[in-house]
Amino acid sequence: MTGPQETIALAEKVYAALPGRISRMRARLGRPMTYVEKILFAHLADPEGQELDPGKAFLLLNPDRVAMQDATAQMALLQFMMAGRDSAAVPSTVHCDHLIMAQAGAREDTAHAQSTNSEVYQFLEDVSRKYKIGFWKPGAGIIHQVVLENYAFPGGMMIGTDSHTPNAGGLGMIAVGVGGADAVDVMAGMPWEVLQPKLTGVRLTGEMSGWTSAKDVILKVAGILTVKGGTNRIVEYFGPGVESISCTGKGTITNMGAELGATTSVFPYGERMAAYLKATRRAEVAKMADGIAEHLRPDPEVEKAPEKYYDEIVEIDLSELEPHIVGPHTPDLARPVSQMAADVASENYPEEMRAALIGSCTNSSYEDISRSAHIARQAAERGVKANTNFMVTPGSDQIFATIQRDGQLDDLNAIGATVLANACGPCIGQWNRSDIQKGDKNSILTSYNRNFPRRNDGNPHTLAFIASPEIVTAMALAGTMSFNPLTDELKDADGKPFKLVPPTGDELPRDGFIADEKGFLPPAANGADVEINVAPDSERLQLLTPFAAWDGKDFEKLPLLVKPKGKCTTDHISPA
Repeated sequence: MTGPQETIALAEKVYAALPGRISRMRARLGRPMTYVEKILFAHLADPEGQELDPGKAFLLLNPDRVAMQDATAQMALLQFMMAGRDSAAVPSTVHCDHLIMAQAGAREDTAHAQSTNSEVYQFLEDVSRKYKIGFWKPGAGIIHQVVLENYAFPGGMMIGTDSHTPNAGGLGMIAVGVGGADAVDVMAGMPWEVLQPKLTGVRLTGEMSGWTSAKDVILKVAGILTVKGGTNRIVEYFGPGVESISCTGKGTITNMGAELGATTSVFPYGERMAAYLKATRRAEVAKMADGIAEHLRPDPEVEKAPEKYYDEIVEIDLSELEPHIVGPHTPDLARPVSQMAADVASENYPEEMRAALIGSCTNSSYEDISRSAHIARQAAERGVKANTNFMVTPGSDQIFATIQRDGQLDDLNAIGATVLANACGPCIGQWNRSDIQKGDKNSILTSYNRNFPRRNDGNPHTLAFIASPEIVTAMALAGTMSFNPLTDELKDADGKPFKLVPPTGDELPRDGFIADEKGFLPPAANGADVEINVAPDSERLQLLTPFAAWDGKDFEKLPLLVKPKGKCTTDHISPA
């Protein structure tokens, strides 16, 4: 069964129960409901008995599916093997995207990773085949892009062992990044426990145009809410501006909700989601969602008086939103691109751009690459190439094959791009960078999601800034951090000045996506026939033995070893 086929079957099951569960919860609450409340409460393990108190009560929920990436899946699957089950209790997948080091290019880097990590990949593949877990091979795609293309659906709930799992919120799914132990609980058939989040509503009005993109929405929101403003909250986007943003654009916004510290972020169902579902072989899901659409958006009373239902409201007029750049060292240091040159001068940021990188799970959609390719095409027609190291990370085999067919890859190559593997790469620090020495102060610009010190290349003195992929591509042509693509001129091969026109690009491919599943391995027909072998002297894997049963006593008054001060992120623990 392919990913879309599995999703159609799962959505049919979820949608059959969803209206009744939402109606019962609305009666219990005695009031209209936000979209988040509808989906969250529809997945309660005990709808009648569950205590409800935002910020205080702990919810027990039954997610519909689990996704894991290859770095976190190792311990999760070692633990799951101890559960005594023949298969995972919910549909689950493993995605090999974190262990590929970016260095020479897609083919060489993937081959090197397969050699270096062969033991880990074989283990993940064997466990997946044995326990009826879908397995996506190295280079097949970044977990969040593959989930959006195959498994996400409006009104569903999933957890994933990666902080940017909320990417699926762009397709109307409550999708939360968790630790491996939480994933194991759900795969073993147990409810998932989470603090009931408060709700932040972001009301969008107007419509984007010109250089402004969905990335600028979340960069603006990050500047407003800061990296801790979403803690123990779910961010729900609503308002008349919502439908002006593509499905994958919505995914960009919800993906980077992780940078707010939010539990997750989500958009309500609409026509742009339906179009994306139809383009990715899930037309049946769109048809079913259309049939229960009233349950896949906030109640009308919520939109009319949002202050009654959200704990906080942020207002953004998309018509007035400028392209933004954030950084360095934190994704909430935001300013419009028009202010960047002044900041470079006043803050003594290195003006030379040493590298420009686009793609990643946050911005590797067909629309993103198409808009960037339009910028590249304008430059190539005038004999101009990128004036810095320019790297492109497609999000999946499907994206790579489609942009190769439709010409965007040629456009990017024409200005000197290096195309990396369909994997996380430099976004998580898997970048064997050779153009600087550790300690060199330098500036880079990416369309990624995080930019904490050391994040991309291990160098604490690299100043990483974040913008939309089209802004990154345009600024790469100039090679300076002070270039403003909206107003400044470039020089063509003959030295004549020219200005770039605002980017355009198709939201979805006119000839459809190339549905590339060569990187997918389905579970074995009979899992009992699959053996799992881990070498006793392995330096990377070790089979587990059960803990002794709990004696009923808790550990109390343990010494506190470390108490960090200031801004402490997951990157300080493990930059992945």
